[in-house]
Amino acid sequence: MRRRRSVPPSPLPQRDGVDPVRVRLPAGEQWATVREHLLRRLAAGAGVVDGMFAAGLIVGADGRPVPAGTPYAAGMYLWFHRELPDEVPVPFPLEVVHRDEHIVVVDKPHFLATIPRGSHVTQTALARLRRELGVPELGAAHRLDRLTAGLVLFTVRPAERGAYQTLFRDRRVRKEYEAVAPYDPALELPRTVRSRIVKERGVLTAGEVEGEPNAVTRVELLGHRPDGLGRYRLLPRTGQTHQLRVHMNALGVPILGDPLYPVVTGPVPAGDFRRPLQLLARTLEFTDPVTGVEHRFSSGRSLAAWTSRKAWAAGQ
Repeated sequence: MRRRRSVPPSPLPQRDGVDPVRVRLPAGEQWATVREHLLRRLAAGAGVVDGMFAAGLIVGADGRPVPAGTPYAAGMYLWFHRELPDEVPVPFPLEVVHRDEHIVVVDKPHFLATIPRGSHVTQTALARLRRELGVPELGAAHRLDRLTAGLVLFTVRPAERGAYQTLFRDRRVRKEYEAVAPYDPALELPRTVRSRIVKERGVLTAGEVEGEPNAVTRVELLGHRPDGLGRYRLLPRTGQTHQLRVHMNALGVPILGDPLYPVVTGPVPAGDFRRPLQLLARTLEFTDPVTGVEHRFSSGRSLAAWTSRKAWAAGQ
């Protein structure tokens, strides 16, 4: 059996809680130099790439700058820091619910992404926690949509991250969500929704298609009000992209504040934190795979449309 080659440690430190980019030169490609490969691989333009080489910002495993004319060698590792985008700070606190030597559980606000991705890099839960807690090796065990608030589990030790990620992969975490959506007296609840959900790369929304179900959600009504709103408990048994939003929309009661379902609305300007999606990851419950402790965590947040619909609708 061929032994898997270990990845060398990064020679560059984090910057603002964000890891440097790591590139491994692939086998089976014909390039004369490292520069030629990066020009093709990176969408930064020749001027940017050449400028990074000239400034010594692209380094090898020994931390020394790699010259642009270095011959291409399959398997070689390179590191560099991405140019961080200008981001509007998300002006809501990231509450730590639990912290020990193995895990950190936080109560994430609406509008804050879990991990760096796309235009959201430093304004993410992971980057903020690394900075605020001083734990550079902190990693996410799972992800929560940027627009969804509630509980997220992070791991302290990289060697243990796989054990916690496996909990989510094997569906051994009991998750409960809460949502505010229109109330339909004709909708029979509780019920379990089963469907096949597909999310294509580059498409904003996910859709239900014919085929073997891969998404299962139990939907319960917690209460309703004379103004036509209902409060729902959502118990996902699977974890497809946008699953809860797709299933609630399919039932004819789309979650309030959803910019994708049932209709894709125009992009919200940066810094507009009004009318958040009324979806909250309320509880996480699991047996700790490292310590054996039975954990049950609850979010302390509430959904604004339920507590004060007028204020939520007015964007206050």
